[in-house]
Amino acid sequence: MKSLEPQKIAGFISLGFVFLAAFFFIANYWSPNLFYSLAISIPLFFALSFALVNFFVNRFIYSKIKPIYKSIHDFKPKNAEEENKEDIFSSVNNEVASWMKDRTQEIQELKQMEKYRKEFLGDVSHELKTPIFNIQGYILTLMDGGLDDPNINKLYLNRTEKSIDRMITIIDDLEAISKLEAGELELYTESFNLLQLIDDVFDLQEIRANEKNIKLKYGKGFDRALLVNADKQRMFQVISNLIVNSINYGKKGGTTSVSFYDMDNRILVEIKDNGMGISDENLPRIFERFYRADKSRSREQGGTGLGLAIVKHIIEAHKQRINVRSKLGKGSSFTFTLEKAT
Repeated sequence: MKSLEPQKIAGFISLGFVFLAAFFFIANYWSPNLFYSLAISIPLFFALSFALVNFFVNRFIYSKIKPIYKSIHDFKPKNAEEENKEDIFSSVNNEVASWMKDRTQEIQELKQMEKYRKEFLGDVSHELKTPIFNIQGYILTLMDGGLDDPNINKLYLNRTEKSIDRMITIIDDLEAISKLEAGELELYTESFNLLQLIDDVFDLQEIRANEKNIKLKYGKGFDRALLVNADKQRMFQVISNLIVNSINYGKKGGTTSVSFYDMDNRILVEIKDNGMGISDENLPRIFERFYRADKSRSREQGGTGLGLAIVKHIIEAHKQRINVRSKLGKGSSFTFTLEKAT
């Protein structure tokens, strides 16, 4: 068994007392019978002095260590005292190491969050700046005489309206994100047929899909009576976002399929495409606000960069999870679960 540090200190001090006492008695009271008396009394004296010294050493060290525990850990006197009596130095060393590790990790996370915050503010500025500058340019042109030109006035007014609509979309999405993150967005759960909702999304996105010759279809687990409990309006938003993404980043002549898997009291929904895919580097961050794996192409498509962040928050508000698997050049697969309707 490994010796403990306070016990070592007590042992050395006690041995010192024993040698001093033995030397004193031998020097002053030597007799043939003294040797036998010392042989019996020294172990008893050593045991008594060791117990007393060990007690006071532990008490002294514990009184000095206790404030450190209070500063770096959620200190519990009884438990800490029991641990410290066993090996106070090892315990403190472990606590300090653990505390340093936690603080280092927190600092790294704060730095990462600060980096994301700066990126987010920059992205918000950029997203709002573009339509504002467009509107400003169109209005100045109209004010400089374009209003009287029938070939320009209506065209620029229409473009101004589109830029305003884009600003409204960005602001609405930001408001939705804020409410979702604050837990303020109420869900109106109802039982509905998931297939009917997906049919509506397919119908709405048919023209967009046809422009890229992408086929929207059902995959595995197709069942016309697929009832789930969820907020129907929010789930329409989720599936629309995922389908639109699969079209925007799909390849011409490709496919987008929706499959279903029975998970006892849940349904697993998979929306899969064979498009451009997402690199391993970008994959962990695609659910962040305004994060785009391909920034130039994303802005060409007219998205706000908030769609997947909203999707993630809506799914989590339903107490479910969403996951993504993707391979660059091979396509992506988004899966999420929904509660079955009883």
